[in-house]
Amino acid sequence: MPLALLALAIGAFGIGTTEFVIMGLLPEVAGDFGVSIPTAGLLVTGYALGVMFGAPLMTVLGTKISRKRMLMLLMGLFIAGNLLSAVAPSFTVMLIGRVVASLAHGAFFGIGSVVAADLVAPDKKAGAIAMMFTGLTVANVVGVPLGTLVGQTLGWRVTFALVAALGVVGLAGIARLVPEMPRAEGVSLRHELAAFKNAQVLLAMAMTVLGFGGVFAAITYIAPMMTHVAGFADGSVTWLLVLFGLGMVGGNLVGGRYADRALMPMLYVSLGALAVVLALFTLTAHDKVLAAVTIVLIGALGFATVPPLQKRVLDQAHGAPTLASAVNIGAFNLGNALSAWLGGLVIAAGLGYTAPNWVGAALAAGALLLALVSAALERRDNARGDADAVPGAVVAGGAPAERYPAVQR
Repeated sequence: MPLALLALAIGAFGIGTTEFVIMGLLPEVAGDFGVSIPTAGLLVTGYALGVMFGAPLMTVLGTKISRKRMLMLLMGLFIAGNLLSAVAPSFTVMLIGRVVASLAHGAFFGIGSVVAADLVAPDKKAGAIAMMFTGLTVANVVGVPLGTLVGQTLGWRVTFALVAALGVVGLAGIARLVPEMPRAEGVSLRHELAAFKNAQVLLAMAMTVLGFGGVFAAITYIAPMMTHVAGFADGSVTWLLVLFGLGMVGGNLVGGRYADRALMPMLYVSLGALAVVLALFTLTAHDKVLAAVTIVLIGALGFATVPPLQKRVLDQAHGAPTLASAVNIGAFNLGNALSAWLGGLVIAAGLGYTAPNWVGAALAAGALLLALVSAALERRDNARGDADAVPGAVVAGGAPAERYPAVQR
């Protein structure tokens, strides 16, 4: 793998830390600003919505400059947002800081995915994308737990100041290691938008929303769930997030490896298993050991879907993949926002801290259904294409396919 992928992974590490660290600090932030846990959950929802809308917006704004320069500008925006969060005098200002930082997220991973895929051979594209996303997953093993620990001991403001410093390191890595890559000739905004006419692109994005939304339904409220239901001490949340991160790292690498071999079967297995595990979490959350094991599985199964979903969008939007890739990152975070909101609703309704797990299971099951529909449509289209390619072949409706015109002599 090219060394430039390390630079992308460094940037992803910083972004991943700020995205996930808030979940381990929700009680501290809520207490400091005097708001409820569901209200503090808006910091997750707001960030996710910022990613969703920021991904296409920032990608469109960056169409006139090189991808490397755009990645550097995005990291600058990320640094500014985290600094604002660190010094926020009120909950509203902190929410604004989160949204500012989130505007860089989708476009960074969307453009970064295209750059990563262009750096390697066609049969290694999913692996290259997974390598970049390794920075995001390792953040959950190192950055998020350390950030949670720092936030619980020195204050959450220190955590966000350190995250801003991570952004500076990421910016330097991109400037040093990512090569200048020429913009694709003949690709305009209209070409990029045309990818959204492809039903398979839209189905892949819908799978992204529901599948990864299932993960966030449970993980957004992991701190209150583990302390109030499983009986863990507040300090144990840090190590539970380490377990979640380890699962993410493993699932991401496995998903990247097998997506290059059997993409759709990889999605069937990971989404189906994720739905089952999330449903079981409503029971295993009451036992410390079983809860810890389940958290690892949720991380692994959830991130096993990331490389194949991102690669499927790139494959289906071939020729003009940058905007579609960025929007799919926004789709991940739309799922995060949707599930965090739904999780807050069921908790506020008095259904308990384990209720979001049922929400997650339903979302993952919906993603699996969409994967099956997508594969069925693809088989139908391939069958029609084969019938059109063979003179005299019979199509699904029973009528003979149009024969090739006679060759003029």
